[in-house]
Order: sequence, then C-alpha cells, then structure tokens
Amino acid sequence: MIYFDNAATGGRKPDSVVQAVKASIEGICANPGRSGHALSVTLAERIYECRKLLCAFFGGEDAERVILTKNCTEALCCAIFGTVLGAKNKGTCGKKPHIITTAAEHNSVLRPLFALERAGEISLTVVPLQSGEVRPEAIAAAVQKNTLAAVFTLASNVTGTAIDAAKVRALLPAHVYTVCDGAQACGHIPLDMQKAGIDALAVAGHKGMHGIQGSGALVFSRRLELAPLLYGGTGSESANPDMPAFYPDRLEAGTISFPAAASLTEGALYLMPRLGEVGARITALTEQLLCGLQSIAGIRTYSKPNPFGIVAFACDAVSSEFFAQALSDGYEIAVRGGLHCAPLMHRGLGTFETGLVRASLSEFNTETEVKTFLEAAEEIACG
Repeated sequence: MIYFDNAATGGRKPDSVVQAVKASIEGICANPGRSGHALSVTLAERIYECRKLLCAFFGGEDAERVILTKNCTEALCCAIFGTVLGAKNKGTCGKKPHIITTAAEHNSVLRPLFALERAGEISLTVVPLQSGEVRPEAIAAAVQKNTLAAVFTLASNVTGTAIDAAKVRALLPAHVYTVCDGAQACGHIPLDMQKAGIDALAVAGHKGMHGIQGSGALVFSRRLELAPLLYGGTGSESANPDMPAFYPDRLEAGTISFPAAASLTEGALYLMPRLGEVGARITALTEQLLCGLQSIAGIRTYSKPNPFGIVAFACDAVSSEFFAQALSDGYEIAVRGGLHCAPLMHRGLGTFETGLVRASLSEFNTETEVKTFLEAAEEIACG
C-alpha cells in the first residue's frame, strides 16, 4: 500500500523507535516511579530523560513542566481546561474569562472550548479565515479586556496552512497566554517555545514525532499555572486527598506508558540532527504532488507546498469520500476524505458540504509513489 495518511498517524517509524518499543515490553515490565525497587526507579529515570529531551527539543523552560499524555487531544484538554480553571481558582480573570480561537482549528480545540462556552465558563471569539488562512493581526484584533488566552493551531490539518506563533505573540498583550496545537507541526519544523512566546504546546507523539499511538505531551511555561484535569494516583503524597501541588505529578494521574515515552525519546533523537532535511524533503514532495494535481482537469487544490506534508484537493466529478475510497479499493493508496474533524475550516473554505481529499506525506514517501498517486488520481477524475 502507498500510505499518504500521515496527518492521521505516521505510517512508518524509524528503526530506532521500533527497537526501543520492542525492548520496553520484552522481559519484565514495571510501573515507572510507583515503587521503590530498582526496576521501577530505573524506568522513572528514563521517563525523566524523555521529559528533558522534549523540553530541549521544543525550547521549553522546565522538564518538570513536560506532561506525558496519550495523544495531542488529551494534551489540549489539559491545557485548555487547566488554564481556565487555574485562572479562575486564582481569581485573576474575573467571572467569565474570554478565549480567542480560530476557524482553522481541529475539534480537539473546538469541542473543549464550545463545552466551556455552553457551561457559561468562558466567552469565546472564533477568528474567521481570510483567503483561506488566519492572520495574526486578526487574532490580536479580537482581544478584549478579560481575554485570558489565544488557542490556535500551528498548522491546519486540512490544508497545511501555518499560523506564525511568534507574530501572534508579538501582537498580543503580555498577560494573554498562547496555547498552541502542534499536532501537525511538531517534528516537521523547528519549534522554540521561548523564542516564539508559546505558553503551552500540545504534541502528538504518533505523527511527525515518530512515536507510537498512545504517545503525546504537553509542554508549558513557568508563567502558566494549570489546574488538574484528571485525578488519581501519582505515586507521591499518597495521603493527600488532592492532587500534588507540584508538576508533573499534579497533571499526571495514573500509570505512564513507558513504551510510549521510549518511542517519543527515540523519535526526538532521530529528528534532532535531520529536522531541516526532513522539512525540505516533505516540502519538495508536496510541491511535486500539487503540480501534478493542478495539471489534471476537474481537480482544484487548496494547499501550497509545505513542510507538514499536507495536500488537500477536490474533484468536480467525484465526492471527496468516494475519491478516497476509490484510491483505496482500486489502487491500494491510503488518503482521507471528508471534513477531517475541522468543520469550521471547511465552512471557511466553502467545502463543508463536499469535504476535501487530503493526501499527507512523510519523509519516508518517495517521488515514485507520488507519480503513481497522480496516475491514479487522473484515472478517477477523468472517469
């Protein structure tokens, strides 16, 4: 199969990741940091090494403020609910804090924010698209006196269009937090939270970071205090009826997946010396794919060459979901059709009724695979 669905989950992992995960479940498994025996302590130390590595990889401030999660959705929920509840507990944001988000967001951002809005916990402004993208100036223009945070994606999962976090930060008042969805950006472009002024970065381990499914992280700054979303055992302060006051324990209830952490560690180590090379290769592949699609009659593209590997298009003659199914059934090519869990993005693009076909590439894909894809797309489009 030709796998062009990497924006959903990475199809191929580096050999070092595969070996690390295999090693983590061979022999005796232990619960990291939940016991005093040597194996538990050793695994806890390796978990801490993962935190330190991710902190360095993303330009974070403190390894203890790297929270390991099962995916980017959990990280976003920790950041969104934690920011709102934490500010309300401190009494720093008034009765109803204001949040800014954008029409480019995935439901992992939209649904938590809509839930808070329905509950009367926040007021919400959704910044619309302008010519298919979100402009930093539009986010800044939405600021109100009681604005607590701007929550936005670093790269659209539909089109690969990016939002420049550093420009957003420069235009916002200092007290407004920036919470960023890095699902499609992490592992594709260099990200330095301190230079970009990002207060919270949600990471999908299983996409560009080359981790396994069930891996993710939330990295957040020292100025941001997050209330816990989950409650339960931490292995520390067991007599305390509340969650511990210190991080990471305050936000990590329950057993941490050591195989997931091991995969994140190896994924980051794989990317560190080659991140620029990876981004350049993926950009070249998307350019090749876009040029080919634009030459096919009846196909309209909605992306530009990008390092995130995302190419979105529509076919006048065939619905997006049927096109994706035809690629799978007739050519063994995996893509995704439909709305991609980003309904407001599609409304802004005018594709809500029909959806789009999204091909998403990784550095492991080849020029030959792109050519085969284009031949198949032309046959489907031309009937």
